[in-house]
Order: sequence, then C-alpha cells, then structure tokens
Amino acid sequence: MQLEDYIRHIPGFPREGILFHDIMPMLQDPEAFHYAVDQLADFARNKRADLILGAEARGFIMGAAIAYVLRIGFAAARKPGKLPWDVSRCEYDLEYGTDALEMHADAIRPGQRVLIHDDLLATGGTAQAKVKLVEQAGGVVAGLAFLIELTELHGRDKLEGYDIFSLLQYEV
Repeated sequence: MQLEDYIRHIPGFPREGILFHDIMPMLQDPEAFHYAVDQLADFARNKRADLILGAEARGFIMGAAIAYVLRIGFAAARKPGKLPWDVSRCEYDLEYGTDALEMHADAIRPGQRVLIHDDLLATGGTAQAKVKLVEQAGGVVAGLAFLIELTELHGRDKLEGYDIFSLLQYEV
C-alpha cells in the first residue's frame, strides 16, 4: 500500500512556514487506516507492550486502535487541565515556548511495558515528555511508534537509546 497517497500536505498551517501533514484522508479510507494500524501494531507486538500511551489528539485515534488490535490497555497523555483526576505532569520546551502533558497518576503501573504512540515525530520534545511520564510512573518504555517522522528535525536525537519506529518519513 502507498500510504503516502493518503496524507494531505497543507502549507502554512497552523502558521506560516509550517507544512502540516494531515492524516485525516488516511483515517477516512478503511484500507489505508487498517494497513497503518496493522503496521504499528506489528511493531508494538514485537515489543511485548502491555499498554499504549497515546498523545493528544490524533495519537488517541490510532493509539486506541492499536491497543484494541493487541488486546491491551490504552492511556492518554493530554494537555494540562483536561483530565478529571490526580495527574502526573511533564513540562517540555517548544521552539516558541513551553508546554506540558499530563496523564492520570495511576495510568501506568510500575514495571508495565508501555509503547508510546503519536502521529508525528518532529523535534522530539513531546515524545521525550511522554518518555518521562512513563518512567516517572515506574513503567518501561517498550518503544515509540509514529505514523510520520520529519527526519530533518532530528527528533530521534532526543530519544537516543529507545527503539523507534516510523511508518512514513518526510524531509521538512
């Protein structure tokens, strides 16, 4: 399958100078969506993951589907203030400021093998924050699986030592 055919590239979104890689056409096509989930699930299966940690918001869609296929649990990493219970929090730097991610404090049990999923690996800041959330909870990062990787931004450099899989790679 040529999954690239189902990714729409939108220049200038969300701001000038950014090329947005829109996965919605892929999600709308049953064959493309199924193929992408299966490929990511195969990577996760080989890592013996107990839980998928998906990032807001597109990471929820595919992360939950991967967890369903593998018959394992799913936990959410969300922007601050979105979760209704006690949370663990990790702040991280962006090119233009700082942000944070939170997850329920009891989302990950000590020793649990967690596969981190997001739709995009860019500079690696949000992925690094998710790694910290998993490890602060006592979990083990089984690997990181991305639908798209922007290779020129060198996000992998921030994740050295972790097993990383990306289904599609683009130069910026």
